[in-house]
Amino acid sequence: MANIKSQIKRNRQNLKRRTRNRVVRGNFRSALRNARVAIESGEVEQARTAAEAATKALDKAAAKGVIHKNKAARQKSRLMQRLNSME
Repeated sequence: MANIKSQIKRNRQNLKRRTRNRVVRGNFRSALRNARVAIESGEVEQARTAAEAATKALDKAAAKGVIHKNKAARQKSRLMQRLNSME
């Protein structure tokens, strides 16, 4: 445990941010997983809505700085490639 006052505050801030970021990261990971499962199932309309939800979750995570914007773009690109290959 830190003795310095500023470091104690920094630890509190890091804990808050880590828990907030975990929620956002979990949301986009589960959205991606749901989209991949929907694409594998073969139902086009369900896969399209799941991919749209995953895209939205990735954009939110990138906007909040949880993930890098290039990672979000790469994930979306790969997801859309899978979606377009099934149609």
